[in-house]
Amino acid sequence: MEQQASEVILASQAALAQAGRLAVEYSFSILGALLLLALGWWVSRLLSRWTHLGLLQLHGIDETLARFFANVVRYASLILVFVTVLGQFGVQTASIIAALGAAGLAIGLALQGTLQNIAAGIMLLVLRPFRVGEYIDTGSISGTIVEIGLFATELRTPDGLYRLAPNSILWNVPITNFSRHQTRRFELKVGIGYEDDIDAAEKIMRDHAEADPRVLADPAVATHVDQLGDSSVVLTMWYWTKASDFWPTSREMIKKVKTSFDEKGISIPYPQVTYHADAKETVPASTAPMLNRENGPRPGP
Repeated sequence: MEQQASEVILASQAALAQAGRLAVEYSFSILGALLLLALGWWVSRLLSRWTHLGLLQLHGIDETLARFFANVVRYASLILVFVTVLGQFGVQTASIIAALGAAGLAIGLALQGTLQNIAAGIMLLVLRPFRVGEYIDTGSISGTIVEIGLFATELRTPDGLYRLAPNSILWNVPITNFSRHQTRRFELKVGIGYEDDIDAAEKIMRDHAEADPRVLADPAVATHVDQLGDSSVVLTMWYWTKASDFWPTSREMIKKVKTSFDEKGISIPYPQVTYHADAKETVPASTAPMLNRENGPRPGP
């Protein structure tokens, strides 16, 4: 009985001694791991800050894009530190890296559409086909850019509606940017009667354009006969303005030209149908566009 008690005591003492050795051994490992994690956390934040500030100093790098790459650097650093800490405890890091790769592949397949939007967002932020405040038209989407994100772009339509367009859609369609250049050309087409004076009509159009201080002197205002329609002579006028003055001048110019034509007796023919009494059917005489604009969407930015 006493012998058994002695054996139990000896076994307990041995177990306690072994536990003490393990505690001392792993306490240093745990302490080292905690210090490594703390150091890695600090270094990752430092690298992220340096990346963010460095990218902002580069010309043309957007704030959103700089913040995105800074976060990528930070989390990649944290993952590297975490794998290193596990290696200190004898964990096979190769298997962890393989597992992370497989998980990344699975997540990529599950979020394929989202990743396409992110990739498109990065390309839009790098190449900058449009910026905040510019007016664009893609054929199906038009409006003023409010914000460009990594996943989607926010727009405000001319009638005040809010639109959210996925970046992958904007990246895969032709984009017309009406605000990128400082100047724009306006084209005005007017159809006058064949009996009217072409030179007088062109002079009226040029005088109105040249009298407007918002119309640029260079390139100069130009007018010409565009075509001879079925019942009208189509005149075209070109002039250039600042992009911000394009819509106000175009709307006012149409009204001024129409008013002056009425005052000078220059006609703007209506669509007509000529009827021949000895014919079996009427013959339509289509007319060319009377007052037509061909620069941008009609609602305007």
